[in-house]
Amino acid sequence: MANDVAAPRTDPSLDPRSFLRAVPPFDALSARAFDEAAGALEIARFPLGTRILAADGSPSDALYVIRSGLVRLERNGEATDLLEEGDFFGYSVMTGHVLADVVVEEDLLAYRLPEPVFRSLLGEAPFARFFTQGLAARLRHQPAPGAEPVLERDALVAVGSLVERPAVTVPASATVLEAARVMRDERVSSVLLLSEPPAILTDRDLRNRVLAADLGPRTPAKEVASRPLRTVPHGMPVYGAWQVMLEQGIHHLPVERDGAVVGLVTSTDLLRHHSQGPVLALMRVERMRNREALPGYASDLARMVSTLARSGLPVPQIARFVSHLNGALVRRLLAWAEADLGPPPCPYAFLVFGSDGRYEQTLLTDQDNALVYADGARDAASYFESLAERVIADLVAAGFPPCPGGYMATRWRASLSEWKARFAGWIDAPRAEAVLAAATFFDHRAVGGSLDVSPLASVIARARGNAPFLSHLARAAVGFRPPIGAFRRLRADDGGIDLKKGGLAPVQGLARVWALDVGIAATSTLERLAAAAAAGFVDRERAEDLAEAYLFLAGLRLRTQLASLAAGMTPGNRVAVDSLSPSERRHLKESFLAVRDAQDAAVVRYHVTLA
Repeated sequence: MANDVAAPRTDPSLDPRSFLRAVPPFDALSARAFDEAAGALEIARFPLGTRILAADGSPSDALYVIRSGLVRLERNGEATDLLEEGDFFGYSVMTGHVLADVVVEEDLLAYRLPEPVFRSLLGEAPFARFFTQGLAARLRHQPAPGAEPVLERDALVAVGSLVERPAVTVPASATVLEAARVMRDERVSSVLLLSEPPAILTDRDLRNRVLAADLGPRTPAKEVASRPLRTVPHGMPVYGAWQVMLEQGIHHLPVERDGAVVGLVTSTDLLRHHSQGPVLALMRVERMRNREALPGYASDLARMVSTLARSGLPVPQIARFVSHLNGALVRRLLAWAEADLGPPPCPYAFLVFGSDGRYEQTLLTDQDNALVYADGARDAASYFESLAERVIADLVAAGFPPCPGGYMATRWRASLSEWKARFAGWIDAPRAEAVLAAATFFDHRAVGGSLDVSPLASVIARARGNAPFLSHLARAAVGFRPPIGAFRRLRADDGGIDLKKGGLAPVQGLARVWALDVGIAATSTLERLAAAAAAGFVDRERAEDLAEAYLFLAGLRLRTQLASLAAGMTPGNRVAVDSLSPSERRHLKESFLAVRDAQDAAVVRYHVTLA
C-alpha cells in the first residue's frame, strides 16, 4: 500500500467544509456530527499511477472522499469501476477487507476521514444506511477472485438510459460569468444555451476560449460556445455514443428524443458505464504528458479490445474504435514533434494505410504510414524528415513495430504534387511493384496535420475502368487462395490455417478492385462490398456472402489473438484447426468457399492469367 502525503488541514483554498456539506450523506448529518467530521478531515494528494490500496492487502485506516482527480478500481488486472469527485473509497475501514486495487487514474486530491471518526458517525442512522447500501451495491459488482471478469453493463443498451437529469440551460443572452455560476451551482460541467440554433458551453470552453484567451467575465457565452449542437438519439446504443465522441473529439453529448434535448451524457458517464471502454483509452492518450507514457499504450489497447470483444461488440466496431484511438495517438505525437522542432514550414498531412487506413485494425500491427506536405515551402524536406523520425520512433515505443517493407514516413514522404505523380504513375503504368504500392497507399486516410489531401482521391478516381491496372490489381487479390483441398476439405499446414492469407486479405483485395472499378470512395472493406452491390456491379448475394465470411474470419482471428495474448504468446493470423468446434470448422469452410467462388469470378471478369 502506498503512503499518502498529508497536507495541513487548515489549507483555506480548498474549503473542505463547504465541499463536504454538499456531499451525501454528510449533508444529512446533524450540526454536531458534521462539525466532528469536518474538524477531523485530512487533505491527501496522490500522483498519477499511485496504488493506494491493494486487493486482499491491509485495510484502509480512513474513508477517502475524492475532491478532484480520478481513481480506478481493479480486480485481477481488470478495471471494474472508475471513481470521481464526490465518490468514496476505503470501505475496508468498515469491512476490514480490501476487495479491489485502488489506483490513481488522474492526479488525486482527496479528504481522509480517520477510522475512529468514521465509526462514530455511523451512530447517525442516515449516515450508516447510506454506507451499508452503497457497500452492498459495490460488492455485487465485484468479480470473484479468479473468475472471468464481467462487464459492469452492456455496451448495447440505449444511451438514453444513462441520462440522470434534464439538461441545465441558460438564456441566449447569458455571459460566461453567469453560465459558469450556473454550472457551479448545479454541479455540472456544461450548459445548453437557449439560442437559435442552440449551442453548448463546457468547462473546457471556459478554460480554452475564455481564460486562455484572456477574455473578461462579461463576454457573451454565445461567442465562445460550441455549435452546431451534435446530438444523438435516445435509443442509440452506448457504443454508438462512444464512436460519436471519438470521431468528433467531444466530451459532452446531448441526447435527443422526439426532437427535443432530454439531457446530456458526458465522457465520465460513459466511463462509469464501461470503465475499460474507448472513452477511457482516449482520455489516457489526451493526458499523456511525455514520451515516458508511450510503452503502456499497446497493453491498454489490448485490454480494451479484449473487454469490448467479450461484450459482444462486432469486430468492425471494435476496429473502428482502435483506429480512432491510434489517430488520436498520432496527433499527440505530432504535437510533441512540432514542440521539439518548431512550427512546420507549411501545411502537411500524416497518412496511415492498410488496416488502419481502412478503419480495420484491432491489435497493433506493423506501421504503414507516410507524410504529405504542401508544395513550394523552403526547408520543408529537412523539417519533415526530422518530424517523421520522431513520430516513427515514438510509434515504435508505443508498441507499433516498424514495417518490414519500409512503408513508413521516414522513407515515404514528399510534396502533394509528387504524391499525385506517383499515384498517377502506378495507375497509368502498372507493374508488379506499382500494384503492391497501390494496394498499400490507395487505402489511406489522414490522421494528423491540416493539409487537404483530397487531390489524391481525384487521382485514384482515374483507376475507374482502367482495364490494365485493374487486371493487375485483381491478380494480386487472387494470389492467395483459401486453403480448401479435395472434396472441399480444409487444408491445414502443420495443423494451422492462416486466416489472413486464406481469407481476409483476398476479401480486402476484391473489395478494393470493385470499389476502384466502380469509382467508390469508401476504404472500409464492408462499405466497399455494400456499395458495389448497391451499384449493381456485384451480385448482392455474393457481396453479402463475402461480408459474412469476412466478419466470421475477422472475429475468429481476433478471438485467437486474444487467447494468445492471455497465454503470454505473440498473437498472429494462424488458428489451430483442432482448437475449433465442429460448428466453427463448418463456418470456416463455408467462408473460404465463398472467397474462392468470388476469386474465380474475378479471374474471368478481369482476364487474370493464373500462374
